[in-house]
Amino acid sequence: MELSGLLAVVVFTGIFAGMYALLSLGLNLQWGYTGLFNVGVAGFYAMGAYTSALLTVPASPPHFGGLGLPIPMGMLGAMLASGLLALLVGWPTLRLREDYLAIATISLAETLRLVLKNETWLTNGVQGIRDIPRPLQQALGASYDVWYLGLLWVLVLSAYWASERLVRSPWGRVLKAIREDETVAASVGKTVFRFKMQALILGAMLMGLAGSVYAHYVKFISPDTFQPLMGTFLVWVMLMAGGSGNNRGAILGALVIWGLWSLSDVLTSYLPAPFDTRASYLRVILVGLVLQGILLKRPQGMLPEQRGR
Repeated sequence: MELSGLLAVVVFTGIFAGMYALLSLGLNLQWGYTGLFNVGVAGFYAMGAYTSALLTVPASPPHFGGLGLPIPMGMLGAMLASGLLALLVGWPTLRLREDYLAIATISLAETLRLVLKNETWLTNGVQGIRDIPRPLQQALGASYDVWYLGLLWVLVLSAYWASERLVRSPWGRVLKAIREDETVAASVGKTVFRFKMQALILGAMLMGLAGSVYAHYVKFISPDTFQPLMGTFLVWVMLMAGGSGNNRGAILGALVIWGLWSLSDVLTSYLPAPFDTRASYLRVILVGLVLQGILLKRPQGMLPEQRGR
């Protein structure tokens, strides 16, 4: 049956909040637990989306790929490709100061976006990739969005469970030690570079998975989808507002901030001229004000890290 207007909005918002929850969980593993300053989230997000799309779409003359593989293979390929990208950027930078990783990741994200935009033989350029398959769409019909919402949040909760198991293990305690003082961690025999690389790769794989589920839901991707505002800035806002170093906070931040972002889209549609043409800027200002308010009242986020656990 067809979804009513309000329910359709709630389901749509829940789907995108779930995608951002995966991104936020990946960033939390890198920054919240390890202190890795990744400012190129959009790059890993885009890599996952394009890899999954190119592996699963039917053969298409305008661009490379079109292998028609099953969607689970596309998702796995997206995670592996994003993990490999993290390995390539982390190998020369993780032995250096933290700011070098920030420079490398933001440069990588912008370089990748330009490659996706200009290498038409590979990605169809600004025309994007269309007709990306959806799992079980014909079988589910009008109730598809509700089903996809459930599937997505199963993935989110699975990622949360796996991340919790990792960060509460001895491996996770080493990550926290590196975040606090990597010199001390190295002095007790821990291979700091190896642990940092593992955290960077695992976080990037979650970001790649988020890109895959995005591509298979919207059925169309283009380079403009992965702008720094939506692919990096908003994810950082979610993590900071929710609570860095707390996986539940990462998910809560995604729900709250994306909910506000969606609500602001509705509210700005009622603005009179000339403010209606500046709605996108007003939404960014609104999110920034909300983040400032949260950080002033609760500097550690809505769900702060629980020390000693």
